[in-house]
Amino acid sequence: MSKWIHRSLILTTLISPGMAFAQDNVTQAQGDEVDGLAPIVVTAQRRAENLQKVAIAATALSGDDLNKHAVARIDDLQFVAPSLTVTDAGLTQSVNIRGIGIASGQPQVANGVATYINGIFQPPVLTTSSFYDIQGIEVLRGPQGTLVGSNSTGGAMLITTRAPSLSGVNGYAQASHGNYNDLGLQGAVNLPLTSTLAVRAAGTLQSRDSFYTDVGPLHNKAGSLEEYAGRVSLLWEPSPNFRALGHAEWIDKNTGGYAYQPLVGTTYSGDRTADVRVLHYNSPTLNYERGFTTDMELRYTTDSGIVLRSLTGYTFKRITNLYDSDASTLATQTLDQYTDERQISQEINIISPASDAFNWILGAYYQHNKIGVDIQSLSGSPADPTDVVQSQDKTTWGLFAHTAYKLSSALELQVGARYSGFKAEGDGSVTIGNGSPFFPPGGLVVANLAGSHSDGRMTGKVALNWTPDDDNLVYAFVARGYKPGGANSATSEFGPETVWDYELGWKSSFLSNHVRTQLGAFYMSYKDFQFDALDRASGQSGVTNISNATIKGIEGQIQLEWHGFGVDGGFAYVASQLDPVTIVNSRALSLARPELNGQYGPQCAAGVNESPPTCFDYTPYLTTSGGGPNLFSPKWTYNFGIEYVARFGDGFKLRPRLNYGYVGSSWTNLFYDRTTDYLLGRGLLSAQISLSKGNWSIEAYGTNLADKVYVSGGGINQFYGAPRQYGVRAAINF
Repeated sequence: MSKWIHRSLILTTLISPGMAFAQDNVTQAQGDEVDGLAPIVVTAQRRAENLQKVAIAATALSGDDLNKHAVARIDDLQFVAPSLTVTDAGLTQSVNIRGIGIASGQPQVANGVATYINGIFQPPVLTTSSFYDIQGIEVLRGPQGTLVGSNSTGGAMLITTRAPSLSGVNGYAQASHGNYNDLGLQGAVNLPLTSTLAVRAAGTLQSRDSFYTDVGPLHNKAGSLEEYAGRVSLLWEPSPNFRALGHAEWIDKNTGGYAYQPLVGTTYSGDRTADVRVLHYNSPTLNYERGFTTDMELRYTTDSGIVLRSLTGYTFKRITNLYDSDASTLATQTLDQYTDERQISQEINIISPASDAFNWILGAYYQHNKIGVDIQSLSGSPADPTDVVQSQDKTTWGLFAHTAYKLSSALELQVGARYSGFKAEGDGSVTIGNGSPFFPPGGLVVANLAGSHSDGRMTGKVALNWTPDDDNLVYAFVARGYKPGGANSATSEFGPETVWDYELGWKSSFLSNHVRTQLGAFYMSYKDFQFDALDRASGQSGVTNISNATIKGIEGQIQLEWHGFGVDGGFAYVASQLDPVTIVNSRALSLARPELNGQYGPQCAAGVNESPPTCFDYTPYLTTSGGGPNLFSPKWTYNFGIEYVARFGDGFKLRPRLNYGYVGSSWTNLFYDRTTDYLLGRGLLSAQISLSKGNWSIEAYGTNLADKVYVSGGGINQFYGAPRQYGVRAAINF
């Protein structure tokens, strides 16, 4: 706690409201003055545009909206954005839109829902802090194959932080306290250094006790939270034609380890109690994440209005984990994991004026990732330890063009195309028995994980947009998305995923812009779904193209504002069908041969007797699975919020608000076992009541008010969502 207080004092000095000047809460100020709903500005197409005029199914939230909807982290977005699910998998989060995204934690697998922070792509090993000083978040549904590229078969999430301003010194400070000893502090200050140079510094600190109690001998603090993050942004505008905008952010987060329970019906579930918040660990746990991201955008506008844009980024993420793998005191199975990833990226754009009858965007993109994984596990077997050392070098590049042509004053044709190339080089091995007298010195290499893969695909979009008047947009388009493949080993590769998306949509405003709606329907043909399965070529868990799928559905959103009364909501109905596939039933195998502790070896050649871990015959365990809904794809997701702003004398405002978000049930594995592979639907209720005057506000809040107990993800172990939380927060804008 003393370390947390020390960091708090540093941040408090940085954002001290004693430097108070003009308020910088632009979004809220505009919303108070506009008669009706203020326009929602998005940048999904490299330009600042009104969301209601863009032919994309999207949910957009301002920084103020995040607080109103109780969105503190990425996984909270699933209770606000239709069709989005975020399933907890520990090291990675399975982010899926319309059932497309990522269903694997392997380092060789790419995202299917691309996440960007200030335009910089974020790898699947995602180190993020609580949201702070956010300008806006855009959740784009469906493949974004033209402008986003090769990692957006399901969609994309664009997170933009507040940029520095030359208009004056301003900022905010916020402090909060809640149950579980939840202490939080965040804020920002904007400083114009000269008439052309400004800097913005922002930060967040948060400390919270665990939702869980470990009654094991080590009393781990798994599931607790201590995090701090800071961001410095720099804006330089030496002339009206040129702008340089850069960010540098660091994140440090420690949770004490992942908190989970043995899966019901498995070997160690007998160590569970009725209270899922009680853990039985007998091994030390740790989860320590560090991340650093920096970027620089250079933008020059010629006298003719053409924009030349360069965006350069560098990201470094490092995670250290210790696991009690069996989550019980009935056995001692531990895992020590270290993962790091470095990424550099560069994008170049040439953008024509949007006002031209024929406008266009040209671009080129390059990205290189280097991933390292080092895992050591112990299970009490003579083959222990098992050492997995793996590295991946990935290179992605793309060339793209997006065009729009006004066929008439009301009709516009859009055409976009992109070619993406991908190359991966992997190295590594699986070694057992290092130091054991039963194995050779240095251990026995049972799998060679070295391998390479390359592929490329053409993606893009053709859309027809009809704008009969200023309040309506009707659009239809066909789009294609692609996610690259990879290599499990020298003898095992998996191919890319592709998806064709056919959509119809209608966006409209009614009652003098007091009501705003979106409605859309889609049909998607999904090929070569990538999934974790036991790779018979190596005997290790790997990635394979298991099946094809069809996905179809409808989505809608609404916002209403009338004399202080506000309502917003959204829904999605998604129906999917995954084709059957034949894979090794690894659960049946582990139950039948527990003495092997997962060390089977590669498939034996014809006529060779099995001799694990030299080789193994998987034929008796091959099972046809699939044939049901797509994974991580609930049929129904919906949300709504209601609020009222009451104004009193002397400028006081009272705003009570209620939110409800529902994510339906879904499957997590192709075997469709209701005991082990089924995530029940969950609906969460949150509420706030705030009192404000001028630049200050105080608010009482509560999340998961019904204290729902629900599984949020997992595999052989189950993760649970956060319980009821409540507290108060106070803020001042200056």
